[in-house]
Amino acid sequence: MRIASVGHAVFAATLIGLGILGLSQGDFTQVWQPVPRDLPAREALVYLCAILCVACGAGLLWQRTAAIAARVLLVLFVLLTVLFKLRFIVLAPLQEGSYQTCGENAAIIAGVWVLYAWFATDWDRQRLGFATGDRGVRIARILYALAMIAFGLSHFVYLQLTAPLVPTWLLWPVFWAYVTGGTYLLAGAAILAGKYARLAALLSTVQMAGFTLLVWIPIVIAGRMTPFQWGELVVSWTLTASGWVVADSWIRPNSMQGNPG
Repeated sequence: MRIASVGHAVFAATLIGLGILGLSQGDFTQVWQPVPRDLPAREALVYLCAILCVACGAGLLWQRTAAIAARVLLVLFVLLTVLFKLRFIVLAPLQEGSYQTCGENAAIIAGVWVLYAWFATDWDRQRLGFATGDRGVRIARILYALAMIAFGLSHFVYLQLTAPLVPTWLLWPVFWAYVTGGTYLLAGAAILAGKYARLAALLSTVQMAGFTLLVWIPIVIAGRMTPFQWGELVVSWTLTASGWVVADSWIRPNSMQGNPG
């Protein structure tokens, strides 16, 4: 096996889980929704994406397959984002929600891109040098930072949706909505500026993990999750796993020796 960091292992396991969930539901997970129902060959694409998530998630854990798994995942996630998410910015460029939904995918792509930069082979470095090594990691960090800024803005723009999610025992829901939104904004700015960037990435990841544990898990335990909330739980954890990989990019070498081929 080839485990580069704890975040790498968690992210790979999360991808496997996403694939299994897609196969069991026979539909795209909330990470990619909404996907038009009238999309040609939609069902085939659902199963293709799910199978690739399972296969490549497992492939990330093995030395012989880590590079190709990361390469396939990067292409898959970028294509799905371009096809299904960027259209919201084109259709509604003045609505913050358009950037929020694209930000979710950008954060996930950032995690995949870090792994691709780490595991790139000689083939990748010769043909796609801009996406590997130090340059690839920098691109991933920028994508992640922009996603954090989108998340932060959404806390302010959609305060009426964010504040009610704060657990009642924490009190002052509006205060916490502002604090967490501000934290995202500061994290994104710090990463872009290169000031306390590692700490910013780590704290933003901890915050996303906190949302998963404090907001969604109690609802699961209470047994009152709606399908939409289940989807939000999946997205929340996937973002946490992605952020974990990005945070690890400051404590692992920016480039790792990949297999030659």
